[in-house]
Amino acid sequence: MLSIGIVGLPNVGKSTLFNALTKSKQADAQNYPFCTIEPNIGVVEVPDDRLSRLAAVSKSKKIVPTAIEFVDIAGLVKGASEGEGLGNTFLSHIREVNAIAQVVRAFTDPNVTHVHNNVDPKNDSDIINLELVLADWQTVNKRLEKTEKAAKGANAKPLETERTALQKLSALLEQGKPAREGSFTEDEMPLVRELCLLTLKPMMYIVNVDESDPTARSIDRSLFGANTHVVPISAKLEAELADLSPEDAENYMKDLGITKTGLDKIILAGYELLNLVTFLTSGEPETRAWTVTRGTKGPQAAGVIHTDFIKGYIKADVTKWQDFVVCNGWNGVKEQGKMRLEGKEYIVEDGDVVYFHVAT
Repeated sequence: MLSIGIVGLPNVGKSTLFNALTKSKQADAQNYPFCTIEPNIGVVEVPDDRLSRLAAVSKSKKIVPTAIEFVDIAGLVKGASEGEGLGNTFLSHIREVNAIAQVVRAFTDPNVTHVHNNVDPKNDSDIINLELVLADWQTVNKRLEKTEKAAKGANAKPLETERTALQKLSALLEQGKPAREGSFTEDEMPLVRELCLLTLKPMMYIVNVDESDPTARSIDRSLFGANTHVVPISAKLEAELADLSPEDAENYMKDLGITKTGLDKIILAGYELLNLVTFLTSGEPETRAWTVTRGTKGPQAAGVIHTDFIKGYIKADVTKWQDFVVCNGWNGVKEQGKMRLEGKEYIVEDGDVVYFHVAT
């Protein structure tokens, strides 16, 4: 399951956003720092209109969407990498997620205290990013020190790749750059991943804007760097939508000129960040969504359903979900030439409906 950690300074709207996304009240959202101590965790089904349409064709008894886990992590402060504000504990929570959603404050409510008494989204992000870099720099240099001591022995050659990777990381972090911007060889990457660095994780910026400006027209997205995912959201508005019925929420969004909910926008950004696609299976027992990394081949995709399917994979019947619906199921796509047989080199694409043939 994809897990996204929600981080940021105190009082930027993390817990309000978490409650809205998960339609719960489990995260305490108060006007003071560190009202969240232990991380709150919520699992949200990924909205996918394709599932109901496939299920109608297959007369499925059950629909099973894929899901995302959101983790509301307590507010970080300047000095977190040195333990300020219980920072070491909170930083450890970030290591466990797949991607980071950094919430920065752009709303101007005078009743909500800003930890630095100044609403400046770029400055907020700079503080958080620096603390993540500093925490990683400590991790890397501790490991580098041990590696260099070990490399002074007689059998130093096996450690050369490790030392080179660590030196690259250390130099990068010393420049204030995240590990994800580094360039590493195929041999170096296993070590880099093993370190579980905070700045290696993909990151999106969630700009928490005023309710009156839900599309963040006033925000300069380039402030957060080139090729970054910037998602403007009004946490307050999302909280209001979460309290409405689906029909009322849809009407309210139309009135505001909004086409996607905050959840939709974050899911889309999360899938792009982690390079994920969704394939589908559909039959009478159930219609289900499965998430894999883009470029995944047939046997590995089948293994998401059951690990035994990797070894037993023979072939796959594949069609596009639109063809499955228009042609009224598997028999229809076969008759109309819309189904193809794929072997072990088949690469799964988003929206594929797949039936795997496996040896039992």
